[in-house]
Amino acid sequence: MKNIISSFTLPNGSVLKNRIAKSAMSENFGTRNHAPSKGLINTYKVWAKGNPGLLITGNIMVDSMALGEARNVVVEDYKDFELLKEWAKSVEGTDVHLWPQINHPGRQAFAAINREIVGPSAVPLKMGGASKMFKTPKALTEEAIWDIIKRFGTTARIMKEAGFTGCQIHGAHGYLVSQFLSSISNVRTDQWGGSLTNRARFVLEIYREIRRQVGSDYPIGIKINSADFQRGGFTEKESMEVIRLLGNEGIDLIEISGGTYEKPAMVQGIQKQSTVSREAYFLDYIEKARKLIKTPLLLTGGFRTVKVMEKALEDGSLDVIGLARPFCLYPYLANQIFDGSVKQFDTPTPKIGIKFLDKLGGVELPWYELQIQRIGNGKSPKTDLSGIFAFWFSLKSLFFKSFWKN
Repeated sequence: MKNIISSFTLPNGSVLKNRIAKSAMSENFGTRNHAPSKGLINTYKVWAKGNPGLLITGNIMVDSMALGEARNVVVEDYKDFELLKEWAKSVEGTDVHLWPQINHPGRQAFAAINREIVGPSAVPLKMGGASKMFKTPKALTEEAIWDIIKRFGTTARIMKEAGFTGCQIHGAHGYLVSQFLSSISNVRTDQWGGSLTNRARFVLEIYREIRRQVGSDYPIGIKINSADFQRGGFTEKESMEVIRLLGNEGIDLIEISGGTYEKPAMVQGIQKQSTVSREAYFLDYIEKARKLIKTPLLLTGGFRTVKVMEKALEDGSLDVIGLARPFCLYPYLANQIFDGSVKQFDTPTPKIGIKFLDKLGGVELPWYELQIQRIGNGKSPKTDLSGIFAFWFSLKSLFFKSFWKN
């Protein structure tokens, strides 16, 4: 395991002590007022004791009026600054990096918890029966676009001041940045739409605003789709061009993913024969990306054996291994890999038998959120947790926002 256990230096000089990163996951574990809960902070204390090189949080929203989930943490000002500092200290004494994933949901915002939903254009989600859970978004004005860009920078700066050691822009999975990149959800005819140059302007301006507010020595990463896997959507070729542009800007770490709510590739898995034998969903893409840019690359999705992780690093196509759901069931995963006690980590796919919900991930996401909450509440993960229970938890979260106490 000489590659997995080795350190890695990012372009800005920050050092990851090993090549394992906990990728961002839906947590839905904030308070009713969208502050980090004590349980959420405790979850990160547990994960930090497992000694990965990098922990990336779940969604930190930049606007309290634009939520992806009812219990998202929102950072738009200093009202929860003491709790943010406490969260940042969850990795104290471990040399583990802790980065917030900064996001805006755009049109991927449930109508039940958002009064107004916005997007690049007034193009609704097309998700069959599930489409009723979302409204047609209101097209953003030029002023509103610049306001959101500034919000990304403000959130990053506040998190830096609280003690977080870097940040990641969420530019994947069909959220707002991803929506601007896709010609399906972005049909604008101004400087923010049309050509790829225009569609990429939003993410480039977000990166520049964050860099302006946090300085040159602070690591900034991005999670971006290899493709949307939708006819007429964001293509692999376009994705390659965007990561080239970001690399030229000086971004420190690019995480590769794929899919949207309409085509949830990360939930379903990209079962191409070319990747099944190597586990990782997007390995073919990242091998092409490596030839294009020198920016460090993080790959998440599908890794389930130490042997394959080590081989991927040895081949030089990527620099950091991203793991998400395994951390929900193996809280001390990095240490368990290093001491040889875990060589393979399986993650179940809970279902309830309602086809469109199972396909959407309507059971999987809350099932893993509940595992995260068990960790934060001092309990062990529960692999036989009922899918029905997870689905009910999801409904309570969505339609009974005030159900839980802080």
